[in-house]
Amino acid sequence: MGLELIIFIAAIFFGAFLYWRESRGNGLYRFFNKVFNSKALQMKPTDKKGFVYKQTFLVRLIFIGFLFLIGIVITRFLIPIDIATISIFASMIVGTLAGTYLANFVFKSGEVIEEKSDSLEDIVHDTIEKGKDFIEDLKTKDAEVVEEEKEIKETPKVEEKSARERLKDKGLL
Repeated sequence: MGLELIIFIAAIFFGAFLYWRESRGNGLYRFFNKVFNSKALQMKPTDKKGFVYKQTFLVRLIFIGFLFLIGIVITRFLIPIDIATISIFASMIVGTLAGTYLANFVFKSGEVIEEKSDSLEDIVHDTIEKGKDFIEDLKTKDAEVVEEEKEIKETPKVEEKSARERLKDKGLL
């Protein structure tokens, strides 16, 4: 279980590295695209798509699965020891997929922060000004409420008959 956990964490980092590398350049994907597709079907020079970059889940899973399958076959020929088990294979694939989506999240949030950084300062400044105005409004409302309470207390009460005396006047007692 310890080896699988270490491999899973390493696969997450590998997936993030793979995603980052393909976001910078997709030369290998372009090469395979030129080999397998006709001139009319080849990708445009402005297209950034790679093996895992800007791909759907299923296509990423297939490419990563084949990558690790080829890696395990090469490892079996070079090292005759049985270290590549199904659980380690699954941990590598799931970790790499998780790493690609984690890197996608980090890149997207970085892009959003860069786009909004100019307006973010204005938003914070406006929020602070609104907060100051709100506090000033609360102070003035508290002062008005205190003055109203003092006016009510200043009016003297007129002495009225008690309930017993009113009942006697009506003849009920």
